[in-house]
Amino acid sequence: MARRGRELIPRRALPLAAAGLALPRIARAQAPVFLTIDTGWSREAEQIAEVLRCRAIPATLFVAQEPTFRGDRTLDASWGPFWRARAAEGHAFASHTWRHWYISDAGPGRIRYASRRGGEGAEVLDAAGLCAELARPIEALRTLVPNARVLPLWRAPGGIQTAQARQMAASCGLRHQGWTAHGFLGDELDSAAHPNAALLRRNLANIRPGEVLVMHWGVRSRREPFAGIFDELMAGLLARGHRFALLPEGGA
Repeated sequence: MARRGRELIPRRALPLAAAGLALPRIARAQAPVFLTIDTGWSREAEQIAEVLRCRAIPATLFVAQEPTFRGDRTLDASWGPFWRARAAEGHAFASHTWRHWYISDAGPGRIRYASRRGGEGAEVLDAAGLCAELARPIEALRTLVPNARVLPLWRAPGGIQTAQARQMAASCGLRHQGWTAHGFLGDELDSAAHPNAALLRRNLANIRPGEVLVMHWGVRSRREPFAGIFDELMAGLLARGHRFALLPEGGA
C-alpha cells in the first residue's frame, strides 16, 4: 500500500515510476534532481512539507531570518517545531544569510550588503563580516534543532552574488549554491501573468536530470499560491523517472 495524504491506496494504482517499479535502466541510473527551498512568507509551509513527507522527497533547506505570515520570523522559537520536524524527516539545511539583504561589490575585499525594504539599512562587510552574517542563521537553527544536518553551502538572496563575495565566503568554508537553467520553479512570479497551470506545464516539460530546483515555503505577493500545484508537480516528475536527492556537501 502507498499513502496519499491520509488515504491509503493500492501501490498498483500509482504510476510505475512513483511506485518504484519497472523503471527503465536509464531512468534508474540518471542524475538526481535536487530540490532546494528558501525561507519566505511561509504561508504554505505546512502544505508543502506534507507533500514532501508523503512522497518521501528530500530537500535542502536554505534558512534566513525572514518575516512570516504569522507576524514572527522564520528562525524564531515559534518555528522550532516546524524545523525539528523537517530535520527528523531527513532534510538538510544551509545558510541563506541572516538578514536576507542583497550583495554587490564595494571595492577590494569588501561587499555592500543592503536591504531592498525601505529603512532597514545597508553596510559594507569584509570577509569576516560576511562569514558572520552567513553563520548566524545556522547558529539560530542549531538552538532550535541541535541535530540538524547542515551543509557547507550558502545562497545569496535572489541568487545575486559576485566572484568576490564567493571568494570571501570560501574563506570560511562555504560554497555558493545557485540553481540551474530550468530550476527556477516560478513561485515568485506574478500569478496573473504566470498562472499555476502554465508553471506546471513549463516545469514538467523543461526539468532535466541534474537540475537544482528552487522555490519557497510561500511567497507573500503571489495571489495564486504555488503550493496548489506542488503535489502535482512532484508526482509528475516522479512519474517521468526523476529521483530526488539532497545536495552533496560540495554543491551541485
